[in-house]
Amino acid sequence: MSTVATECVLNVQGMDCASCVAHVEKAIRKLPGVSKVSVNLALGRANVEFDPASVEPTRIASAVTDAGYAAAVKDATTSEQAHEDAHAAHARKWLVRGITAGVLWLPVEILHWVTQAFGDHAHGVTWMTWLSLATSTLAILFVGGGFYRSAFNAARRGTSNMDTLIAMGASVAYGYSLVALIGYLTKSWSVLPHLYFTEGTALLALVSIGHWLEALARTRAGSAIRDLMHLTPATAIKVTNLQQNEVPVGEIQVNDRVLVRPGDRVPIDGVVIAGRSSVDESMLTGESVPVTRQTGDPVIGGTLNQDGALTIRVTRIGSETALAQIVKLVETAQNSKPAVQKLADRIAAVFVPVVLGIALLTGIGWYAHGVATGLAQAEMWANIAKAVCSVLIIACPCALGLAVPAALMVGTGRGAKLGILYRDINALQSAERIDTVVLDKTGTLTRGRPVVGKIVSFDSVTENDLLQLAASAEQFSSHPLAKAIVNAAKTRGISLIEPDEFQNEPGLGIRAKLNGQPLFVGSEEFLRSEGFEPATEPGMNTHATKVWIAREQTVLGAIELTDELKPDSADVIRELHAMGLKTVLLTGDHESAAREIAKQVGIDDVRAGIKPDGKAQAIRDLQQSANGDRKSAIAMVGDGINDAPALAQADLGIAIGSGSDIAKETGGIVLVSGSLTGVPMAIKLSRATMRTIRMNLFFAFFYNIIAIPIASFGLLSPIICAAAMALSDVTVIGNALRLKRTKLK
Repeated sequence: MSTVATECVLNVQGMDCASCVAHVEKAIRKLPGVSKVSVNLALGRANVEFDPASVEPTRIASAVTDAGYAAAVKDATTSEQAHEDAHAAHARKWLVRGITAGVLWLPVEILHWVTQAFGDHAHGVTWMTWLSLATSTLAILFVGGGFYRSAFNAARRGTSNMDTLIAMGASVAYGYSLVALIGYLTKSWSVLPHLYFTEGTALLALVSIGHWLEALARTRAGSAIRDLMHLTPATAIKVTNLQQNEVPVGEIQVNDRVLVRPGDRVPIDGVVIAGRSSVDESMLTGESVPVTRQTGDPVIGGTLNQDGALTIRVTRIGSETALAQIVKLVETAQNSKPAVQKLADRIAAVFVPVVLGIALLTGIGWYAHGVATGLAQAEMWANIAKAVCSVLIIACPCALGLAVPAALMVGTGRGAKLGILYRDINALQSAERIDTVVLDKTGTLTRGRPVVGKIVSFDSVTENDLLQLAASAEQFSSHPLAKAIVNAAKTRGISLIEPDEFQNEPGLGIRAKLNGQPLFVGSEEFLRSEGFEPATEPGMNTHATKVWIAREQTVLGAIELTDELKPDSADVIRELHAMGLKTVLLTGDHESAAREIAKQVGIDDVRAGIKPDGKAQAIRDLQQSANGDRKSAIAMVGDGINDAPALAQADLGIAIGSGSDIAKETGGIVLVSGSLTGVPMAIKLSRATMRTIRMNLFFAFFYNIIAIPIASFGLLSPIICAAAMALSDVTVIGNALRLKRTKLK
């Protein structure tokens, strides 16, 4: 009997580079029952899929802790603020280390420049030598201790990390300088070579400050998801028996009544049962215009109530709320990895040992060079120390680990603020390749709320009688046209008849029996399949959607329905064309109505009369269309539920969501606001994010491939190497942060 895999999330502290990521993943994968693990360096999190019958989440956390990284299971009781506070403490630790080492390094460096400028060129051991030794020793003890502990713990487990490189680099600089100084004082060395006491202190200062800057940059990169998490207030005003009590949101249950005052944020998802107000939903949907909410309307937790009091009945709590679903989707997307990042992770797993090997070969090479050229012992060992130290210091596995997650954090975070939700990295990659955008009509280009227009009755049947028959047959259907007919009947005060029988033919019509008589309500195609001959009469709107009604071999008439275009539809189509994308209208509506809508928005390619089960085949046909030397890459834009097969078949499904039940939406991208403007923005943001990911990975690989050989040839001083390494990962995150300023509208 198989067990369904369960997922857990761990908050992990102490990861500083891609090698750390590899070690954490390796520690988790060793456990029985673990099927999938993804560690995100930028977020400090590990997502694990496992068999609960084989291993428990606490055991997984213990394995990570045993590997040398503090880990705790993230659950409903875990404070997000506590996780953020831990990250803040981690950043402060680096700042304190950086300041301490800086205070020990800069004054000495400045004094050295001053003495050189004023002509103090004394050779041998001077007071500056002893000052450099003293400050360097203090730096090794009070700043380097953290690096040494981390490197020792890694070595004890048979692994290595970036701290291994820093500890060894500092040790080479300090150890060589100490040996050279002792050798000179004991007359073993006739010449005092250049000592690297100051460079070792500078290394610790610059690396620590670099880690602090990196921590700050990570905080900025992940600000979007934290902003979303902080939208929900901590308390809510619960209404019970006309009494109002302020209680923690965690105590609110489904069906509780909650009062939302003007200026307060809606604490939880619900339906308005009393009151009317304007609600600002921009923080979740990206739509800046407030929406009116009144009795019967849904409201989303985290949105801002503006000018009126609302009483709501709670419909969702905890992880079921729209905000929780949005945060979950964003976290899932941020934890996904493209194939190229998986390659980078594999390289990072062996990166530090390879660098240590290069450092060893560098030392051997410089020793051989010194022997071959007859260099003095002091000069030869000075060259060896400089080159080996530089190689150890300049290598940076951090950039490899941050290249993808940093860009994903910023890109998906910005998307979330605009109401654009990416499910994973595949959605981003697919969106970048799209060349054709296929759009559904109802609810996508149009408002999706058709209204009854003209009622055309034949055979002496009155309009109200015809509307009564149609509404009675359609009252159990969820189709938008059926709802419009039923609403029109209710508006006119027409009572509905309970059908004796009811059979729905999806996309076609309804077979019903009213008062013992068979009744057929549906499209022209449906009526013809049942043996009727509907015919358009003069004066009927040729572009309107028609629902025909027939019984006893007689067509009784037709109800015309119109669907208003969304105000931004034409602008969106023009923007997609400006981006070089083809557009196609795919709809189940009849040809004339579809072409009228297509004409209004500027779409030339129309595929009309396609049943729901035929839309997936239509997408397949479009995918086979040649686009140069490759098949077309299709994005399907439609309703996340009704168009599910077509969305799944497309290279990229873009679901027009409602903002209330994100988890049920189908598609790689979900537009929470339901606005079509999100389509070009989502594609632009995807292109920009993938471009940034490639730039970051190129920089990370290029930096290490170029910098390490240059350092091994002794062309860079250890201080320059330390500065370059410290800034490399900050550069990667800084490049990712540019996504916040990418123009999308």
